[in-house]
Amino acid sequence: MSPYSPPLHDISFALRHIADLDQLARLPAWADVGLDQTEDLLAEAGRLASEVMAPLNRLGDQVGSVLDDQGNVTAPEGFRQAYQQYIKSGWTAVSASPEHGGAGFPLLVDVAIQEMFTSANMAFSLCPMLSQSAIGAISTHGTPQQQQRWLPALVSGEWTGTMLLTEPQAGSDVGALATRAERQSDGTYRLWGQKIFITWGEHDMADNIVHCVLARTPDAPAGTRGISLFIVPKHTVAADGTRGQRNAICCIGLEEKVGIHASPTCVMELDGAIGELVGEEGDGMRLMFTMMNKARLLVGLEGLAIAERSYQQAAAFAAERRQGRRADTEPGAQAPIADHPDVRRMLLDMRARTEAMRGLIFLNAAAADQAVGHPDPEHRQRAQQRAELLTPVSKAWCTDQGVEVASLGIQVHGGMGFIEETGAAQHWRDSRIAPIYEGTNGIQAIDLVGRKLPMNHGTPLAALLEEMGGWDKNLDQAVAAVAQSARWLAEHPGDDALAGATPFLEMLGLTVGGWVMARTWDEASRRQVAEPHRSDFWRAKQTSSRFFLDQILPKAPALAPAVTSGAAALS
Repeated sequence: MSPYSPPLHDISFALRHIADLDQLARLPAWADVGLDQTEDLLAEAGRLASEVMAPLNRLGDQVGSVLDDQGNVTAPEGFRQAYQQYIKSGWTAVSASPEHGGAGFPLLVDVAIQEMFTSANMAFSLCPMLSQSAIGAISTHGTPQQQQRWLPALVSGEWTGTMLLTEPQAGSDVGALATRAERQSDGTYRLWGQKIFITWGEHDMADNIVHCVLARTPDAPAGTRGISLFIVPKHTVAADGTRGQRNAICCIGLEEKVGIHASPTCVMELDGAIGELVGEEGDGMRLMFTMMNKARLLVGLEGLAIAERSYQQAAAFAAERRQGRRADTEPGAQAPIADHPDVRRMLLDMRARTEAMRGLIFLNAAAADQAVGHPDPEHRQRAQQRAELLTPVSKAWCTDQGVEVASLGIQVHGGMGFIEETGAAQHWRDSRIAPIYEGTNGIQAIDLVGRKLPMNHGTPLAALLEEMGGWDKNLDQAVAAVAQSARWLAEHPGDDALAGATPFLEMLGLTVGGWVMARTWDEASRRQVAEPHRSDFWRAKQTSSRFFLDQILPKAPALAPAVTSGAAALS
């Protein structure tokens, strides 16, 4: 597996010229956090990612995490030490509130940093990613006492967090879960049940694990209305924050998976485990979405991160691998396969999709920041709706693209890509989970069509489409196709709309990606003249953006018949 090189210039470009980090820096919410130090932060995170995490990626894939007879899980060699370096540098606290020990940076900066950690070692990155979700739920919905008890150690990374949702009979249908929680006389709860597919549910990386568990009380109604959210720690914690005895929650099995082998995917058993209620009984599903929405954006980030890593490896291989000849190849020599037009096409396709994904993810994060940090309430509301509209697209489109790019990476390697020795196949294997967990991509499409398009009478989509118009003729055609398809979906509710949801999400993802690349083309064309000392960088941006606009984006209008064909063919 080739080394990982942090794409600092590409990340900085997307931060400044696509997501407009400078606009966030002008808001009072982040006036004093030191956003002028963002480039230094990115460079430091890039060093840790490339020098510490990336070298463990191949080892983690080959060895995996191990479960012993006592229910203890040991991460691969070097992972615990790398995690200690990670938390010592404060990377778990980048966007957390200063009130709980965080640095208070915008989510946008945190996402840019997390891209590099995820590219370097996706399996490792999942552990602190789940902690961020737990931090979000407790900081938003926990009582002051709960925040004081749980957040400082979670924010510092001393403890990690998880989400316990899925059960054998309750996957996407969360309302079917059966884990029960019984209230005790002291106000705590005892929980019984089994949860599956729990990422980093048990490990030796940190001293405690704070599980956020969905369960139902004995008298709760059926379905999602009867679900409550509980904090269930691996070790109990006293009111002063000191760690106590081992709780009655245990890992009883590890799944054997296609990829992310170093990340333990646990079967967790609760046998009377002590927990405490977050919020009110029956309010768990609403509270859990605080965790899931941010997690969905970060899963979309996984698609981007794996695509970047796969592209880097494919480009390095294509530059070294010699096969065949071109007209200008010296007699008796072979040309690098990167000289062959079809290989160049694949590499450019990988790079263009990756840059479009980065722009979409960063735009989504910036909208989420505007929704909490802008002083104008109406602006905050518009930004919140923009973030909600983009989240299912970020999660689904970017993870689908990540799988596609990783598959192209194997293709560039040819037969060697199908051999585990090169490491190209690991990127595809690791990427394949992302379209499935945190709500399958089909569910994201249903959410987009069923909930997000009708939001505020369609105003968020209309505002986005208006903003995307006028940049490029191919983009204008895609925008028109999205608008027409959205009207058709609104006029054909029910199965007809649901049948067209997935192609519509792909259409919208391609279109927003086209908007990102049209803006990239515009900026790169101007900078090419103004900054001749960086002409190679700007020329590369022009090349990738033009490729996306001319060869990838035209697929968006072509999806209109699939969106509007209705459900008849499915029956």
